[in-house]
Amino acid sequence: MDLLAHLEAYVATADEASFSRAADRLGIAQPLLSRRIKTLEEHFGGPLFDRARRQITTTELGVLLLPYARDVLDRAQRLRQVAGAAGRSRVRAVGVPAHCAPAALARAIRAGTEHGITLGIRELPPLARDSGLADGSLAYALVRVPPERGAFRVPLGLASAPEATHGERLSGQGGSRRAIHLDDLRPRRRRTGEPASPVTVLTLPEDHVPVCEDRLERAVARAGLPPGRFRPGGSAATALAETLAGRALLLCAEPFARQHGARWTPLGDRSLHRGYDVSAAPDRARAAVVPDWLAPLLASAVGAVVRGSGASRRGAGDVPARLAARG
Repeated sequence: MDLLAHLEAYVATADEASFSRAADRLGIAQPLLSRRIKTLEEHFGGPLFDRARRQITTTELGVLLLPYARDVLDRAQRLRQVAGAAGRSRVRAVGVPAHCAPAALARAIRAGTEHGITLGIRELPPLARDSGLADGSLAYALVRVPPERGAFRVPLGLASAPEATHGERLSGQGGSRRAIHLDDLRPRRRRTGEPASPVTVLTLPEDHVPVCEDRLERAVARAGLPPGRFRPGGSAATALAETLAGRALLLCAEPFARQHGARWTPLGDRSLHRGYDVSAAPDRARAAVVPDWLAPLLASAVGAVVRGSGASRRGAGDVPARLAARG
C-alpha cells in the first residue's frame, strides 16, 4: 500500500465531505479514491466515513486519526522540499589546472547557477584531476590528453625575462611572432669564439604527465640538446621567479607569461602543446555527460584553442577558432 497516496485520499475526502470532489481535487478517478479509502479502513480496523447519509461524514475514528494523517502528509511534503533543495544546491566539484583565468572561472560559476548547478572550483595537478574523476570526488575536470586528440589545445611557448640575458635572445621577441623551435636553443658562439652558456628551460607541474614528458624528451634528443636542458621548475612561483630573474626560460602558455610581465615566444612544435578534454565522473545510473555550456567555459579559463565542440569535433583540416580566453 502506498500509505501517502491513501492518506491523501483520506484527508481530501474529509475536507471536501464528498468522494467526487475529493477525486477531482487529487486528479484521480472516483472509484480509485473509494478503493484507497476502503483499503485504509481495513488497515486501521474501522470505518473512517459514515456513508449512510446523503452527505458523508467523518466517523469518530476518522476524526481521531485525521490530525495525525495531516501531520504525516505535512512532514512528507517538507521532506520532499528539503530533498529537492539539497539536490539543487549540491556542489559539483570541478578540477582545473592551477593559474586559470579567474574571470573565466567566474563565468563558469555563474553559468552553473543559471543552470541550477553549484560548481566548486578546485585547482589540482593533472594526475590528481584524473584520480578525482575516478574516485568520484570530482564531478567534472579538465584532463590532459595528447593535443592531436583533445577537443581543446593550449599553445605553449617559452617565457623569458623582460630583458634578454645570458646573450640569449629568443626569436619572436621584440614584437615578432615567429615561432621558436627546440634546435634554436642550441648554444651559440660568442663573438670571441667561446660558446655561450646554455640557459635551462623549466617546466611546470601542469606538464608533468607521462605523455608530455616522453614527447619532450624525444624532441630534445632530436634537436641535439644536451640532457638536462629541460628540467622541472618546482612550483609555478619558483619557476617564474627564476625566469623573471633571467636565470632560466619557462615552458608555459601565453596568458600565464603575459600576466606576470614575462616575454613569450610561441613554440613551433605543436606536438608539445597541451591537449585537453572536459570529462565527467562515471555514473552507474546514467552515462557520464558534460553539459554543453561547461566545456568551452573551462577551456577558455586555460587559454585554449577550440578543436571541436561537445557534440562533435572538427576534422583535422579545419581552422581552430580562438576562444576569448584572456579573462
